[in-house]
Amino acid sequence: MALDLVLLAIAGAAFSGLPGLLLPRTSSWGQRISVFFLCVSGAAGLTGAVAVLAGAPPSTLTLPWPAAGGLFAGLDTLSAFFLVPVFLMGALGSIYGLGYWPQARNPRNARRLQIFWGLMVAGMALLIVARHAFAFLLGWESMALAAFFLMTVEDEREECRTAGWIYFIAAHIGTLFLFGFFALWRRATGSFALTGVAAGSIGLGTLNLLFLLALVGFGLKAGIMPLHFWLPGAHANSPSHVSAILSGVVLKMGIYGLLRFLFLISDPPAAWGWLILVLGASSGLLGVVFAIAQHDLKRLLAYHSVENIGIILMGLGLALLGRSYGRPEWVVLGLAGCLLHVWNHSLFKSLLFYGAGSVLHATGTRQIDRLGGLAKLMPWTAALFLAGAVAISGLPPLNGFVSEFFVYLGAARTIAVAAPAGAGAGSAVLAAPNLAGAAVVVPILAMIGALAVACFVKVYGTVFLGMPRTQLRSEPHESPRSMVGPMLLLAALCAFIGLAPSLVGGVLDATIAPWGIAGAAGASVAGAATVAGAATGAAVAG
Repeated sequence: MALDLVLLAIAGAAFSGLPGLLLPRTSSWGQRISVFFLCVSGAAGLTGAVAVLAGAPPSTLTLPWPAAGGLFAGLDTLSAFFLVPVFLMGALGSIYGLGYWPQARNPRNARRLQIFWGLMVAGMALLIVARHAFAFLLGWESMALAAFFLMTVEDEREECRTAGWIYFIAAHIGTLFLFGFFALWRRATGSFALTGVAAGSIGLGTLNLLFLLALVGFGLKAGIMPLHFWLPGAHANSPSHVSAILSGVVLKMGIYGLLRFLFLISDPPAAWGWLILVLGASSGLLGVVFAIAQHDLKRLLAYHSVENIGIILMGLGLALLGRSYGRPEWVVLGLAGCLLHVWNHSLFKSLLFYGAGSVLHATGTRQIDRLGGLAKLMPWTAALFLAGAVAISGLPPLNGFVSEFFVYLGAARTIAVAAPAGAGAGSAVLAAPNLAGAAVVVPILAMIGALAVACFVKVYGTVFLGMPRTQLRSEPHESPRSMVGPMLLLAALCAFIGLAPSLVGGVLDATIAPWGIAGAAGASVAGAATVAGAATGAAVAG
């Protein structure tokens, strides 16, 4: 059964770092054993997740917990969708670490990194399959604590300790809000079980309070602006493969928590969609503006994480508005853009952080102004970083273009709508300007894309082209195969989704289906993906 494979993968990841404690600090075998367990666990977890996305029935695990009716864990399409980047990046990051953070050269902290890496992967997977508040919080806190110890692995550096403690405080403020959320959920539903509720069974005031608690609790983890204050320092000062999984996967746990809550509510108020749309637009635009001003390569990439979380939220806000106003095409296109950008961002942002780590590994500096001319000395890193830059800028033919294209299409549909379906003439006058306001997503997305292109033209030209600007501590060199290999795979996946988006259309349709509106009125992701593929082909041919 698919859920059994995922639970075995969680256990394997959690214990992957323990064998290294039995071996000498300088032995590389402890790290190799850890990588082996994480790869096997990743393969098992991906197999279970892909089985559900391919059509296997959802499954649940029950335990004798009367407060939850026995429910403990479950695996549906939404959980399976988010498990894919967790297990994929968990395995690839551990392989990357063989070259970037070898135990033989880091005997003081390599074992610590391996232990908490596995625990973080296990915690994320547990919270994704959790169907009880206690299980969810167990996975959430395991992830949060493991991330803290990974960020501060170089605890001899003051800036590393400072960034770690700021993250620790922010993470636990978020957890306090989640305690409030689950307590109120228990009061409103009579159970800690994370199961759907009927329309009208929870009062509007209670619903709004639940939403605000979830938005702050999960928004702090996702790095939604202005709750992003912990993010730039934490991502910049962590080891680069830790930065990659923090940005590519851990931030998405906030998005998952918000989506899981919204999937349980059958009648979300329209105000929720407008608020998420505004937060997404401001996060996306301000994130890329702050990124342009950075001179630290990893801090620049961290601000682009805020930007991309904003794009994800714009898709989610559009989908919520479509659900409130009875517009299935908004739901399908908005949620497809939101979900696919979760995958896409995990791929190209991990690729970019791996590329930044490769530069740091070769040169010993993250300062953009000190670098130059690396393309001649590091051709693989230069080419793969360029692929990530094209993808994050939303340019064809790579994957970032496809998910942003879905959001563009959904936002464009709002322009032609004067009123909700079935509304009277009087309500049409009031609804028209409100619905047309969602079309502001189109110019904001265009501005974000243009600024992202400008930012990465500057970065790539400065770091990889031209001549060296300063004398570095050593002659730069290409990274080992254990670092280049994961980058190659991520670049290939970016190209695969960008060139063949129709192949993921069915997966997105299956993930959206629980909202009960996908496929209505001819709205489906598969059709939109075909249009996106045609647009990609036309752009490439042009």
